[in-house]
Amino acid sequence: MSIQSINARNQFHGTIKDIIFGSVVSEVEVETPFGIVTSVITTRSIKDLDLQIGAEVLALVKSTEVSIAKL
Repeated sequence: MSIQSINARNQFHGTIKDIIFGSVVSEVEVETPFGIVTSVITTRSIKDLDLQIGAEVLALVKSTEVSIAKL
């Protein structure tokens, strides 16, 4: 499958490093060149997409709000 166009501008290529399964939703940790991106998606979607540790994925980030905290 290839993505020909998408409106999410923040795209990070990465590798799944960990999956923390829950009964309804699960966490997928993706290692990118910029660090770890964590996605919370339905457990059903993980099964439907056949996501597994080590798989190469594209993390798409689309948000209307990005919070910033001063360090």
